[in-house]
Amino acid sequence: MLRSRIRRAVIREWMALPPAQRRSGEQATAFANGAIVRHALPRSRLTPQSMVMAWLRPRTGRA
Repeated sequence: MLRSRIRRAVIREWMALPPAQRRSGEQATAFANGAIVRHALPRSRLTPQSMVMAWLRPRTGRA
C-alpha cells in the first residue's frame, strides 16, 4: 500500500477517536504502537514509531 494511503488511514483512525482519547502524547504513543501492528508501513530511514508519531503529533490535543 502506498505511504500516503497508510498515512491517511492512520490519521483517519486517530481523528475518529473521541477527543478525550487523543489529548496526550502517551495516548498518541499507544495508538502509534497499535497502528504499526495493524498497517504494513513501507521501509524508511525513520523507525515506524517515529514515522507514525510525526503524522499524529500535529493532531494531538485537537478537539
